[in-house]
Amino acid sequence: METGSEGKISSVRKHSAAEAAGIIAGESLCAINGMPLRDILDVSFAAADYEPVLSIRGTDGALREVTVSKEIDEELGLSFESAVFDKVRLCHNHCVFCFVDRMIPGLRKGLYVRDDDYRLSFLYGNFVTLTNLTEEDFDRIIRNHMSPLYVSVHATDPKVRQAMMKNSHSGEIMHKLQRLFDAGIHIHAQIVCCPGWNDGAVLEKSYRDLSAMSDYVEDMAVVPVGITKNKKGLPDLQLFTRENALPVVETVTQWQEECRRRLGRSFIYLGDEFYILAGKEMPPVTWYDGFPQLENGIGLTQNFLAEWEKAMQRSREHLQPAHKNYVIPVGVSAATLLQPAMEEFNARYHTNHIFLPVTNDFFGHSINVTGLLTGTDILAQIPENTPVILPSVVLNQDNLFLDDMSLAEFIRKSGREVKIAQGAAELYNLLLRQPLPHNGTAGRNSVPERKGILTGNNTEYVKQFS
Repeated sequence: METGSEGKISSVRKHSAAEAAGIIAGESLCAINGMPLRDILDVSFAAADYEPVLSIRGTDGALREVTVSKEIDEELGLSFESAVFDKVRLCHNHCVFCFVDRMIPGLRKGLYVRDDDYRLSFLYGNFVTLTNLTEEDFDRIIRNHMSPLYVSVHATDPKVRQAMMKNSHSGEIMHKLQRLFDAGIHIHAQIVCCPGWNDGAVLEKSYRDLSAMSDYVEDMAVVPVGITKNKKGLPDLQLFTRENALPVVETVTQWQEECRRRLGRSFIYLGDEFYILAGKEMPPVTWYDGFPQLENGIGLTQNFLAEWEKAMQRSREHLQPAHKNYVIPVGVSAATLLQPAMEEFNARYHTNHIFLPVTNDFFGHSINVTGLLTGTDILAQIPENTPVILPSVVLNQDNLFLDDMSLAEFIRKSGREVKIAQGAAELYNLLLRQPLPHNGTAGRNSVPERKGILTGNNTEYVKQFS
């Protein structure tokens, strides 16, 4: 057994086969039927038998064998601190646009980890570059049909991709994709678009190459590069402006029309900020085809407004709204788009809630999305003595803001009522003080909800817009 290949058990589900076998939280799973384990995927395959034998390391460090009696394909009932038991695969590239390289210094270590792990791509929708895959990795992906994967393509032109990613092997992207397609593996593609690098004719080539493989490329997201105020020793990149965002929107709209005629779906989608910068209306909800890349900033505004509209239609007129006027801090990009919906709510219920645009002083004013707001900036800009509803995307799973401020510290310093809303429906129902209906549906692959993706791989995930 290699060191570091043990899965630390975070919880054991009540009345599960693992609980019946005496396994407890805090112990570690080391092997199943003598098979070493790299991740929860190995656990899923190895534990499919009736009576798997688990090698468990107790909290005292002692190793014991435990036979678990269960039905075939019944889950063990174990949750782990990490989906990956061995080390997370790190990125071998040095992309000119990498958000992690531009992270503000002095924050928690997790924000500086540049993950590029195909397993996290399959499980949680993390984008990977395919530049660090070994033959064994390809074989495992194909053998276990790990589909779909989320792939950062950036450019199909080999020379451009090599220049952007500063990796001589990165130009092999189409060859590697073809190998996956030949095995029936599907992908969701991403392009972080940088003016002067991979827009214009380069973007058109990427679109033509990927749309030609639309049987296996589910969709193609184009998101604008984001640049923090930390630029020391880093490539000098330009941001999109109204002038260069407008032709991107107009061209992609033409491609979408082409794809809807030929494929029956839009196929290529733009991040919301392109439309905001260009001063153009976003496509109708139907053009997002179910929002396949919602967590990548694609269609978040339209999805929010659609969810808000449904919540409004479900609400009962006799319900009384909350007797307080709440402030909901959001990024500058989102505020102007969402406030009209709130104004309609206010007129309907005689309230005065607001979506407050928060300027991002921490990362820099060019970063204007909600998911990258910090506790410090929100505290400094919300009005005094006003109750607050925080969008859940500003917090990680440990209730920390990106500047390492905890939710408890935020509440203490604010000295006011603070609530959390995850999505439009929950926000609407908080404002009406009615319970949120739940449909009980499970997420993809029955894994925790995926968070959004930074423009640059990272193990902590935040949504970019609403």
